[in-house]
Amino acid sequence: MQQVATSVGALDSDSAGALYRKIAWRIMPLVLLCYVANYIDRTNIGIAQLSLRKDLGFSEQVYGIGVGLFFIGFILFEVPSNMLLDRIGARKTLLRIMVGWGVVSAATAFVRTPYEFYAARILLGMAEAGFFPGILLYLTYWFPSARRTRMTAMFFMGLPLSGIIGSPLSGWIMHSFPGVYGLREWQWLFLLEGVPSIVLGVAAFYVLQDRPADATWLSPAEKAIVAADIAAEQSAKGQGGHGSLLEAFRNPRVYVLGLVGCGTYTLANAVSFWSPLIISASGVKDVLNVGLLAGIAPLIGVIAMVIVGWHSDKTLERRWHAACSEFVAAAALVALSLTVGSPYLTVVLIAIMTAGHYCGLTVFWSIPSVYLSDRAKAGGIAITTAFGSTAAALTPAMLGWIRVETGSLSLGLQISAAIITMGGLVLLIGVPARVLRERA
Repeated sequence: MQQVATSVGALDSDSAGALYRKIAWRIMPLVLLCYVANYIDRTNIGIAQLSLRKDLGFSEQVYGIGVGLFFIGFILFEVPSNMLLDRIGARKTLLRIMVGWGVVSAATAFVRTPYEFYAARILLGMAEAGFFPGILLYLTYWFPSARRTRMTAMFFMGLPLSGIIGSPLSGWIMHSFPGVYGLREWQWLFLLEGVPSIVLGVAAFYVLQDRPADATWLSPAEKAIVAADIAAEQSAKGQGGHGSLLEAFRNPRVYVLGLVGCGTYTLANAVSFWSPLIISASGVKDVLNVGLLAGIAPLIGVIAMVIVGWHSDKTLERRWHAACSEFVAAAALVALSLTVGSPYLTVVLIAIMTAGHYCGLTVFWSIPSVYLSDRAKAGGIAITTAFGSTAAALTPAMLGWIRVETGSLSLGLQISAAIITMGGLVLLIGVPARVLRERA
């Protein structure tokens, strides 16, 4: 024991960096792949609906309601799933979540009526609930806050990668598989993109470990170093103990973050579910071209995300980095609402909006683990995502209704931009800079 303690105290910054790089290389590639599969399965409806609505006779309002109902399952199961992860561990949680969503995503290929579509989207939300906040919580077990933003940024690389890979892949499947074995192209889309999630869920169960103490690939001294760093972080906050859902509900900081999350999730919807339709409405009709053009924005977004995340880590400043990213995205969304019939300008504005989304999301989700006490962290992260999911459930239905009533998305996009701007303002006003001081 004395030897371990000596090793902890004597560890220099280079050795600590080597240790955390070792941990990152062990767990982050698989976690990243899981997020790529997660986001492709969640958002491939954006490409699928270009032919699904015509084949099944669905209006844009039906599509908007279905997109929103996905988040009902999130809201119902997000908090319980995250609290369960804290009890049973990440391996069992990821196995349950990923196999479940893979099966439901594949089964969406066989919906026929609006109500079957609604049910599939609700079940997909229920299956996926807890994945996103669960991974954020999982990272707090392995990395102290000063190193965690880099890991969060690496995790969020799944967002642009899902767009870079998923949009062209979805467009290619839709272009290449119509009528194969009697199935429509959108049916093949759901079937082919649901299987990888099931495989990755099984892989996560066998490859990952719940906590550093369970990792046979870490030495006793290395486990003690990680435990000491995490304990020092909690000691600096003056908080300790196990997480409590009641503690999270009592913490006013959770509700501030939840309001910010409303803007963040509204922006995510605009990027993920409406970009293909906006591109198609600008005059691009071939579904393969829609998929290829939709894949450009994530390429720009990933470059911006790396730069902004690096600068946020270097300066240890989170509020302005996140809020300004949201403001830029909101401005691009307003500009999109005023752009008609210009595919090139549309793609540029979607790229700016997407870059703002990725940058804001990455930096914002590094805030809760520092802002919240250890007791409120597990429940607080889940409650924040539940708040955001509420906004995400309502805005697609609003956009679909506005499109049906007015024949245009413009007003809906402008309202969405206002919600996003509000989230950025709440972050700047409601989260004082002094409570986000981190150790370098």
